[in-house]
Amino acid sequence: MVTSPADFIARSCICCASAQLDKSGAVLMPFVAKRVFDHDPVEVTADWGLRDLRAGMAYTLCNSLQCQACGVLFLDYRFTDAQMAALYAGYRDEAYTRQRDHYEPGYAAVAEHYHGRESYIADVERWLKRHVPARPAVLDWGGGSGLNTPFRGQHALLHVHDISAVELAEGAESIGPEQLVRGHYDLVTCCQVLEHVPSPRALIEQILPAMDRDTLLYVEVPHEALMREHPGSLTLARAKKHWHEHINFFTHQALHRLLENAGLTVLDSHLLPVDLGWRKAEVMGVLARLA
Repeated sequence: MVTSPADFIARSCICCASAQLDKSGAVLMPFVAKRVFDHDPVEVTADWGLRDLRAGMAYTLCNSLQCQACGVLFLDYRFTDAQMAALYAGYRDEAYTRQRDHYEPGYAAVAEHYHGRESYIADVERWLKRHVPARPAVLDWGGGSGLNTPFRGQHALLHVHDISAVELAEGAESIGPEQLVRGHYDLVTCCQVLEHVPSPRALIEQILPAMDRDTLLYVEVPHEALMREHPGSLTLARAKKHWHEHINFFTHQALHRLLENAGLTVLDSHLLPVDLGWRKAEVMGVLARLA
């Protein structure tokens, strides 16, 4: 049975709809559990008087699922719109950072890095330049403040659609789905978003009304370390024991299947090494257009 945007627990692959899923138990990290469910870790002690439970720390349980057809690895919980709004309210602002640092000491120091434009965006722009006009009209779907939108400052138009309601960077204009105009954009970007969302297919379908035959869609996700270290493995559910804000770990095949199933044709793709300053990473980018 296909997992729909209304399903709270995934019943099939979020990319290719296969029902062949490998499953293994895991925990939801406390910061996410607090924001989404208002759960805090609790310690089960002998004075609870529970006959069948062992003493120890109790955390919010979940499952890791991996599709045996396309390889995508994902959390079984598919958060509701309200839960997503709670999780990303004020994303990386002062209150968010303070709360996350409480659950994850040291996060505030790392978060300082996110207040500047990522250096690797210049590499993405060089890769995209051969496909887009010199001053493209850009829609950044899920672009936060627009700080890391490709071609910011080189654009003819820059619209940003995001649920976090953070303050926008200079040159960016906020837009809602009801304001989309087909054929208005040369390039739609969706960068570092699909790893966060409960229904990647539904999100791609929300973007489609902004596209015509000449519009290009650039989708970018992290190439997660677990996926890089075990290429082609279909036994990663048992290795993924905790989940945080990235609830979907993609393979190239999964990302291509996702876009193709939404009515898009993949034109090009790349893997780009990224130096984030505090750690090395890699991103996976795919360029597509309407089929």
